[in-house]
Amino acid sequence: MTFAVASRSVPRGVPLRTNMSWTLLGYGVYAACQWGMLVALAKIGSPEMVGQFALGLAITAPVMMFASLKMRIVQATDAKGEFQFSDYFSVRVLTTALAFLVVAGIALLANYSGGTVMVILAIGLAKSFESISDIFHGLFQFNERMDRVAVSLMLKGPLSLAALVALVCLTGSVFWGAVGLAATWAILLLAYDARMGRRTLRDSTSLSGSILAVKEGQSSLHRSWDWKNLRSLLWFGLPLGFVVTLNSLDTNIPRYFVEGYFGEAAIGIFAALAYLERVGSTVVKALGESASPRMARYYASRERKAFLVLFLELIGLGLLLGVAGILISLVAGQRILTLLYSAEYARGEVFLALMIASGLGYISSFIIFGVSAARIFNIQLLLEALVTGSLVCACVLMVPRGGLLGAANALVFARVIQLAGSAVLATFAIVELHRPTQMAQRIVGRVSCPPEVSAFTDSEK
Repeated sequence: MTFAVASRSVPRGVPLRTNMSWTLLGYGVYAACQWGMLVALAKIGSPEMVGQFALGLAITAPVMMFASLKMRIVQATDAKGEFQFSDYFSVRVLTTALAFLVVAGIALLANYSGGTVMVILAIGLAKSFESISDIFHGLFQFNERMDRVAVSLMLKGPLSLAALVALVCLTGSVFWGAVGLAATWAILLLAYDARMGRRTLRDSTSLSGSILAVKEGQSSLHRSWDWKNLRSLLWFGLPLGFVVTLNSLDTNIPRYFVEGYFGEAAIGIFAALAYLERVGSTVVKALGESASPRMARYYASRERKAFLVLFLELIGLGLLLGVAGILISLVAGQRILTLLYSAEYARGEVFLALMIASGLGYISSFIIFGVSAARIFNIQLLLEALVTGSLVCACVLMVPRGGLLGAANALVFARVIQLAGSAVLATFAIVELHRPTQMAQRIVGRVSCPPEVSAFTDSEK
């Protein structure tokens, strides 16, 4: 198996700041359109329609997130070319097909009405197309072409919103709105993501010294059935599948407790307040994804100073975002909540606690981006399990007595645990930069590829 060795002098992608700007724009437009879908359904539909749509998302999201195995971050940080794009693509096709079957099984076996089952299946199909698009976005991210990710998202957001609203208005059915989503995402996958994927592969292989792992004859979008590679890649990503699933649960656990103790009205208020955290998290996701490939290359080539400077800059940005959110909640929180929602939602203390939790989460997320760039994956599962367990325990103790404020404080407690644990992982990653590779891997328990899959010999490492 022959791979091209990286040359750091080869220009790649677009400048980092440009990538970050594109990603912020893309995710900003897409997040606004997602919010617009819920607002539109609430305006033109009934509460039952909104409930069907929300249930479809709630059932499909954890299944699809686990099936993703967080493969995009594995792909984007594969600075040594351990796997090829055809391997990532094949694994994603397999896991997505299995995930859709699981979603269908849940929908058919649960005691839902026929209309609700159809909505769940339509959303599951839409999510399947989205999952395949995501692996192309990982290819763009690896090549530092976040402008292509951003254009995809900016097409997807408005077209999805338009399709959903138009079909719901014409048919009066949220099922046909979900079908419109699936059709829109399938068209975008074929017309833009796959087409730009071919171009990206063609461009990357034409660069002398490209670090994209491309075996002769496999620079296309054809699936790979090299089962040794696929098995190794599945094993590599499996811990991250559990991590991303637990992370999804962390967002919803306080809401489950609030609904269980205080009812749907209370969870509506809590969810509305918590949604404002999306402003900061969109920035974090955009900057982290833009910087991840470059941090991974700095780490793989042992450029300690460059890695640490970029890593610390991201952490500093997370701190600034968190402080800004806390200050805004202190100075104008009540007025903002009243303006956006109504006076009933103006819970200043709850909003402040949620902004504190968000600030801690922003810093932790940037740290985890750095840890993932160092290819430290297995131990992230232990950390996320600890965070989830801590959150459940805190909710049991705080929500019955504290209500919405108790739920927000439980989230703060869990985020403190997350920040402390991610700081420990970051310490291991930084220490590894000063250790022989094999010794460092034993310390952090990182998954490594078997010899027949590794892209480099020991001397090259």
